Amino acid sequence: MTAPGLLAAQDKMRAEGVNQAAIDVFSHYYAALEAGATGLILEDTITPLTEPPMLDGVEIDEAAGADALSKTVMIKLNGGLGTSMGMDRAKSLLPVRDGKSFLELIVEQVQRARAATGARLPLVLMDSFRTSEDSLEVLAKYPDLAVDGLPLDFLQNKEPKLLVDGLTPVEWPQDPELEWCPPGHGDIYTALLASGVLDALLEAGFRYASVSNSDNLGTVPSARIAGWFAASGAPYAAELCPRTAADRKGGHLAIRKSDGQLILRDTAQTAPDEMHFFTDEFHHPFFHTNNLWWDLVKLRAALTERGAVLGLPLIRNVKNVDPTDKQSPEVFQIETAMGAAIEVFEGATAIVVGRDRFLPVKTTNDLLLLRSDVYKLEDDGALRLAVKKAPVIDLDPDFYKTIADFEARFPHGAPSLVDARSLTVKGDWTFGKGVVVRGTVVLQDDDGEPNHVPDFAVLDGEIVEG
Repeated sequence: MTAPGLLAAQDKMRAEGVNQAAIDVFSHYYAALEAGATGLILEDTITPLTEPPMLDGVEIDEAAGADALSKTVMIKLNGGLGTSMGMDRAKSLLPVRDGKSFLELIVEQVQRARAATGARLPLVLMDSFRTSEDSLEVLAKYPDLAVDGLPLDFLQNKEPKLLVDGLTPVEWPQDPELEWCPPGHGDIYTALLASGVLDALLEAGFRYASVSNSDNLGTVPSARIAGWFAASGAPYAAELCPRTAADRKGGHLAIRKSDGQLILRDTAQTAPDEMHFFTDEFHHPFFHTNNLWWDLVKLRAALTERGAVLGLPLIRNVKNVDPTDKQSPEVFQIETAMGAAIEVFEGATAIVVGRDRFLPVKTTNDLLLLRSDVYKLEDDGALRLAVKKAPVIDLDPDFYKTIADFEARFPHGAPSLVDARSLTVKGDWTFGKGVVVRGTVVLQDDDGEPNHVPDFAVLDGEIVEG
């Protein structure tokens, strides 16, 4: 007998126009949640992945790489709103460099790769209902971008948040939009199939997909990796990077002891008393970049065989229905991770790439670096380090967390950071134009009043008190 909560959720999704494949996937995870699944992956069930192949050690025939790239589509996850930085529209529309947004720079990367290789190289976004219109408006400025009549985007699905107490769809009349959540980026497989975009790509002669987040400007089109992936014959591959102390919160791959299969473990899938294993960069020495490669033929076969339900591991997130109101009811958000599909495909693999292919912007600390002279824009459209090691940036979140606050305090753009080791800002500081930071600098507010760094100031390895 179907649970009343599930029936109510299914009815709500149908009334909202959610496609049946997405409803079937949601129903699968509802059953797991109802049965008490937590999605936890315990340390004693896995073995650390310690010797994956390295891209630096792979030899790829140039012609084979070019051929593989000619059959590749670039897919970007573009459903995020940047709410953690106070944004209410697509994060990819945020200006990053020379007034150009993430999305504009991504388009330029694709255009430059097309010009250099002759590959058709479509760009397709997975948007949400909140990001599609604004993003397509930007892409409309590039009339030659669309390829072979393929759409420029498809929409991810949405699902109801469930009350922790009772597993029924939450009702929140104050803001009905808060009754819904995205199913995590693991929804990309269902959405790609249900939208018809997967079949359209195959019919147009595309075989491979390079998939990454739209806030990661390091993932430029790569004939070398495309050639490696095609030659591997693998159905699926993940890009990894060596872990450092700064990467302790990132998910990692591991080998499941029961069957030797590669799997992904994220923070939410780690037991609280085992977080010391998860965060140990020597125990799990590589992190998962969320840059993926798929064989579209094999993906289509897996989705067809499983009725669009790949069966990715459940991620059970407990939130408040209104994230800004800790007194609002607690809800479950049922999510899956795109990278978890690695365990679905026998023969899936991974490869360690350079750190230059992992350049996400999660905070204004990251944004300040990308806007500074620490990074240079190269001929292929990639932003790459102009120095051996990027300085550590720590901006006071009380004054710099949101984009509006950040922009107000850097009205003339980023200071020069190319000779900096670290910049720590405590309190409210506004930077003048032409500021230069060298060595280790701390700006410290002692009186709680706004402070100003003068035009053309040179801060050289010092503690400045306001």
